[in-house]
Amino acid sequence: MEIIKAKHSGFCFGVKRAIDETMKLSGENNFILGDIIHNEKVIENLKEKGIKTIYSLFEHDFSDNDTLVIRTHGEPKSTYDFATGKGVKIIDCTCPFVQDIQKKVLDHYKNGYTIVIIGNEKHPEVIGINGWCDNNAVITDDVDKINEITSEKICIVVQTTYSEVKFNEIIKKIKYNTPKMLDIFNTICYTTTKRQKEAFMLSAICDATIVIGGKNSNNTQELFEICKKNCRDTYRIIDPSDFDYKILKNKRKVGVVLGASTPIEQFQEVVQNMEKITEEVITNEIDVDAKQDTPVEQKEVKSEMEKAFNSIKTNKNFRVKQVVTAKISSVKDEGLTISLKDIKSDFELPKEELISDFVKENFKVGDEIRVMVVGKNPMRFSEKAMAKILAEEAEIEEIKNGKIFEAVIESTNKGGLIGKFGSYQVFVPSSQIRIGFVKDLEKYVGKKLRLKAEKVESKGIRKQIVGSQRTILEAEKAIRDAERAEKEAEFFDNIQEGDVVLGTPLRFTNFGAFVSVNGFDCLAHISDLSWTGCKNCADVLEIGKEYEFKILKIDTENKRVSIGYKQLQPRPWDLVSEKYAVGDVIKGKVVRIVPFGAFVEIEKGIDGLVHVSQISNKWLENPVTALTEGQEVEAKILDINPEKEKITLSIKALLPEEPQENAEDGEDKKAKGKKRAKKTEENAEEELREWKDDASGDVSIAEMINKD
Repeated sequence: MEIIKAKHSGFCFGVKRAIDETMKLSGENNFILGDIIHNEKVIENLKEKGIKTIYSLFEHDFSDNDTLVIRTHGEPKSTYDFATGKGVKIIDCTCPFVQDIQKKVLDHYKNGYTIVIIGNEKHPEVIGINGWCDNNAVITDDVDKINEITSEKICIVVQTTYSEVKFNEIIKKIKYNTPKMLDIFNTICYTTTKRQKEAFMLSAICDATIVIGGKNSNNTQELFEICKKNCRDTYRIIDPSDFDYKILKNKRKVGVVLGASTPIEQFQEVVQNMEKITEEVITNEIDVDAKQDTPVEQKEVKSEMEKAFNSIKTNKNFRVKQVVTAKISSVKDEGLTISLKDIKSDFELPKEELISDFVKENFKVGDEIRVMVVGKNPMRFSEKAMAKILAEEAEIEEIKNGKIFEAVIESTNKGGLIGKFGSYQVFVPSSQIRIGFVKDLEKYVGKKLRLKAEKVESKGIRKQIVGSQRTILEAEKAIRDAERAEKEAEFFDNIQEGDVVLGTPLRFTNFGAFVSVNGFDCLAHISDLSWTGCKNCADVLEIGKEYEFKILKIDTENKRVSIGYKQLQPRPWDLVSEKYAVGDVIKGKVVRIVPFGAFVEIEKGIDGLVHVSQISNKWLENPVTALTEGQEVEAKILDINPEKEKITLSIKALLPEEPQENAEDGEDKKAKGKKRAKKTEENAEEELREWKDDASGDVSIAEMINKD
């Protein structure tokens, strides 16, 4: 069994310095505020030296005889103020990286910045950092909460032991156009980054991985999660003596990762325990900074087939689905005999397992042939099985070069969608599913997505494509936008106000109809549909039917075109002379009564005036004494003037004449009546002119009346 340790394991320099400084102390007047590290054995050793660990400043009545150790996680500013006020000696073991964060937070907070800390709000380091901005920081790793901050100035820092991968994903999704000033600092400790990279590499090449660290250690938990993604058999242990090593007995390679708070002695304890269950234990080391010629598999993981070609030494190294290069050692009726480099035995390759039809003359002894291992005990090979692998390889190369592929989504995780493409797992981050935010990932399960590869990995047994549908949708949208812009430019270059065009109504609103003219949406306002007015567009137009429209106004800058339908239709008054003549008797409805008479609607858009003197044979002071609005009446046309849109009517002309009075009284009344009539007619003409002047050219008297 080979045990591989990550080089950057065990105490980091900050933790080591804190422990070394604390170990120099002894006696009851020495206190550590919080666990010096997240390791139970180290804390127990400090207790034996008489150094007491406290978790609150109020657990002890401090005096100037006491010494207070501040651990690597750091403390809020209030802790220093408290100790100084009590005269307590401070041994500050705060990690320099944490001190740098505290200074950044303090400076930006004084300058009016809203502080954002990406990390675990319950972690002592984060609690300490928050204390340098009066505990007003926004502590979160939810990018949506960060984007909701409305401050004009924002400063973002990150916990030193936070996952660099997660941090980078958050930063990519932050909206940079919201605040006027946005300062982002990647304050993850560089040793943390190295540890995470080594954990990733180590877990990719091992059959099992052990991660050792205290139960409250945040950096140990991050290392465990990284290893777990690569290696299914990953175990997190606190004390090496409490682990059942028998479950690792049949593993060829076991990786060991130590958290920043874990003594290196615990690695030796793991090795000793492993020696008890296996005959031979070889220890080695993996280094993220090592050159490619260093020990252990430290290179970027090669493709599955390349590893297969280089690893075959003996029969026990064969794996099913492994691809190898062989040489033809003989050609027989039954097929081929093949040999492999450094393997003494020859193997049979039946003709049924060849890609092409078996013709002995087409195969020569000494020629190379690529085959796949399809079985063991006995060993069996197939060239035909290679077809699928070769096809997949070729397609993967095309995908790497930008070819769009399809994958059916099988499940989801916190970050996005999971699917399959051949032997590759497909991962689609939630930000790459569509243009815009996706709230419900589950609705995509079972659906087929068109994807473009953002990244293709083929490291050992890990084969993954990181795909994006959003990239395709954005590219297609860009093409559509360009085509639309080109069509719009061509459309505006070929139209002028006054042109008559064909258009098809697409949809109606309460203010008008949207009409497609050569593929461009134009607006026909409801007031431009009918000379007589309409309440609904459907009263005049029909969806999907083609009509002629007149272009009324072109707004090239805002891409708007106004069109009219009624402008190509005859006005009601244009047809009056054809429909009516002086002397005709019409039926109509009283639509408006005014002091000088009454307006009667002959048809929609055509109104006639019955002067007060033409209502009755008797003298009327006011028309309301004889007529009511809405009343149906018959009247005789006395005069028609289409140019002035005026028809004069008489109801009186259809009434029987009144009995004759004596001549003198009759002449007197007649004279007075003519005088009053003349005065009334003069007033009526003046009032009628005012009504006409108030009306727009395209609005009938009836419309004007309705507006009043």
